[in-house]
Amino acid sequence: MDRVEMRERLEKKLTKKRYEHSLGVEYTAGCLAMVYGEDVEKALTAGLLHDCAKWLSGDDKIEKCEKHGLSVSDVERKNPELLHAKLGAYYARTKYGIEDEDILSSIEFHTTGRPAMSMLEKIIFVADYIEPNRRPLDEIEEIRREAFTDLDKCVVHIIKNTLSYLGTSKSDATDQMTIDTYNYYIK
Repeated sequence: MDRVEMRERLEKKLTKKRYEHSLGVEYTAGCLAMVYGEDVEKALTAGLLHDCAKWLSGDDKIEKCEKHGLSVSDVERKNPELLHAKLGAYYARTKYGIEDEDILSSIEFHTTGRPAMSMLEKIIFVADYIEPNRRPLDEIEEIRREAFTDLDKCVVHIIKNTLSYLGTSKSDATDQMTIDTYNYYIK
């Protein structure tokens, strides 16, 4: 399936706002891939599909993960929106025909990151945060500049902001992988 077909399928599944966000991540990931010498086609595909399971309700995400043998942690059970990433990787493989493990991993870890991310994983993680349609976030202009000059510094900045936000508003919403990722990249 080519990206035009993927876009057509996604447009039918996602809300207009989520679809525009996906196009923004696709574009931003392609730009970052050019800057960092990553495969542009892979970045565009991962960026486009990163939220392909976002349209499901929280209960449906839990049900689908359990049905397909995908683990659901206690944090994910309390905050099933977190499941869209691992379910999205599953859908990218089974519904969109993606076999490239780096693309699938980039989709799976686009919300939490993970220690020792590949370049593509970092690109999708960052592109999701900085794409132009995103609502204004704290320090977004600085983070956008960092994205194109020092990707690792940008990853740390994003995770630090995320942990700060989750720590003050949703302490039970913090996935351990986010903490592990932060600890890995600050060293």
